[in-house]
Formats: sequence, structure tokens, C-alpha cells
Amino acid sequence: MNSYTTKKYLKIVLLLLAIAIGLFSLYYSNRMVVKLSLEERKKISQWAKAQEFISTSGPEQDLTFYNDIIESNSTIPVFLADKSGYISYRNIDTSIVKSKKKLQAYFEELKSEMQPIEMKIFDDYSQYVYYDESSTLKQLKVYPFYQLGIVGLFVVVSYFAFSYSRRSEQNQVWVGLAKETAHQLGTPMSSLMAWVDLIESDRSFATAESFGEMRKDLDRLKMITERFSKIGSTPVLQAADIGQQLHLAVEYIKTRSPEEVHYVFEDMTPGLKANINAPLFDWVVENICKNAMDAMEGRGTITIRCRSKGEWIAIDISDTGKGMPKSLFKRVFKPGFTTKKRGWGLGLSLVKRIIENYHKGHIFVRESTPNKKTTFRITLKNA
Repeated sequence: MNSYTTKKYLKIVLLLLAIAIGLFSLYYSNRMVVKLSLEERKKISQWAKAQEFISTSGPEQDLTFYNDIIESNSTIPVFLADKSGYISYRNIDTSIVKSKKKLQAYFEELKSEMQPIEMKIFDDYSQYVYYDESSTLKQLKVYPFYQLGIVGLFVVVSYFAFSYSRRSEQNQVWVGLAKETAHQLGTPMSSLMAWVDLIESDRSFATAESFGEMRKDLDRLKMITERFSKIGSTPVLQAADIGQQLHLAVEYIKTRSPEEVHYVFEDMTPGLKANINAPLFDWVVENICKNAMDAMEGRGTITIRCRSKGEWIAIDISDTGKGMPKSLFKRVFKPGFTTKKRGWGLGLSLVKRIIENYHKGHIFVRESTPNKKTTFRITLKNA
């Protein structure tokens, strides 16, 4: 399954999960609304019974308990009425109470929407209780929709922000990859063009030695093409002696390094093998060494170590450059991040992809001391 298909299925799963969460939220809130609505109905029924008892009781009876029940209702809007209209009301919004027209309209609305609670005062006379939902119940009814709306808005904004961020990162990668390609191809092509110009100007330079140098440049172009062709596909890994491969990679880099840059191998455990793709592994070493040269400003020592750490092989590449703060240990591998004026911040992000995605290893900044040294560590599984 490719990354596009994986991303597509992941979006579907996340969407279904969001829908499930939304449905559960609505279901749970609806249960709470029903429960609270029944509680309010029960409370108003008790209130109506208290009113009925007070209306039918004699002057000698103690009505304290029933008065407490009536006074306890401080949240549910209620009308006490008979057939001719409302008699009294409680807990009605002041903006409605101020207008008799609004108050009457509110009462008529409740009459048309609900079955009242009847109170039998006398054999031929009844009073009726009409009530509305409390503000708490009304808010609880609409709250889930506000909540879902806010969550939905957050998801939409987050999605577009993430998409924009991903597009920006992809643009940086594509721009960086194009520049890296041009940079990689530039050296051997310039060399070939120089040899062609030289031979065209003087045929005496068409010697076996010059053709041998051109062959090296052609091999270099072939290797660069092979490297970039493997970026989008799964490379073939083969068991290789890591110590020897490091020497081969450094030998190539050394011929293209300033004379003031020295390469030192130490603490090299012989015979360590790992499954690698040689061209891509060489590219990793080359990128790290190039960064080291930039950090040392073309003068210093690059030390390579290789030893066994249990089932892993640990490769340390250290330089005597300017170092970096801990806050940059992870950021240096992000696409587009660079401290160079002319850099495009792609080298170490490609290095990380090659080691972790293709070789199933790890790469990280092991340590760094300002103005002293920086050490990158690569770990690979023993073959």
C-alpha cells in the first residue's frame, strides 16, 4: 500500500471516528435532556400538588412545607391559570413581564404546546399549571450543536492549516531536490565540458589518461542518477562490510575536500556487516561530511568511528566545527531548515529518510559542544 492510499484510508478512518464521536455526543446529550425534562415535570407536578393543597386547606393547617415546595422552584417558568386566563406566574423573564402583550403571547404559546397539569380546587372549579423548560434545559439541548460546530470548525481550520503546511513543506522539498540535483550534476558535468573544450582546442590532450578522467565523471553521473532514482522507490539492500564502505565513501569525499580538512578513522571494529544500499549509504556519509566541512569552514578534522552495540552497529561522524544548541538537534533534519546563507535545507532531511525509511535504522545528533565539535550517530541492524 503506497503513501497516497494510506493517507486516503487514514482520512476515512478519522472522518468515521469524528462522526462516531459526534453521534455519541448527541446521543448522550439527548439522554441527559430527557432525564432533566422528566425531573422538571416531576418537580412541577409536586409544585402543582402543593398549590392545590394550599388552595383547599383550612386556616388551621400548617402550610410551611408546601410553601417551601412552591418557593423552591426558582428556575422553571410557570403559569397558574384557570379557564378564563392566567392567574399568576413565576420565573418569567423580565423582558417578557414588562410587556402585557408579550406575556399573554407567551402564555398562549405554552397553552398550545403542552398538556397542563390540572388542580381540582372545587367540584366545579379547576386551575391549571402551564410551564416551560428551564434555561438550563434549553441550553443543554443546543449545547451539543454548538460544541459540534466549534469542533467541526476547528477540524476544518486544522485540516486547511495542515494541508497548507504540507504543501509548503512539499514545495520546499521539491525546490531543494531540484537544487540538490543541479548541485550534484554540476561538478561532473563541468569537468566533462572542460575536458571536451580542452580536447577540441588541442587534440594532443586526447590521451588515455584524459579519457579515464572523463570515464570517472560519467560513472559519477551514473551514480547520481541511481541515487535520485531510488528516492521514490524501495532500494535493494545487500549485506556489506560497513567499515570498508565507510572507507570507500570517505576516499571519494577526501579528493573533493579542502587540504585543511583531515579525515581520521578510529575505534573501527572490523567485520561489521549490515544490509545497505551502497550508493544511498555513500550519499548519507557524503552529506554529513559536507555539513561538517561547512561547520568547520573548510578547516578541521572529521573523525569516523564504527563499533558494535549489541545487535546494532553504531557509526559516529564527528567534526571540530562550531557546534549547535540542543534546540536544533531535531530541527536540523526538517525539510527547509538550514543555517547556511546559500543552503536549501534538504541534505539532512534526505539523510534521515534514507537511513530511517529505507535502511530501518536511526540517525540523530548524539552530542554537540559550541565551538568545539558535533557528533552525528547512525545506527544500523547487524546483518
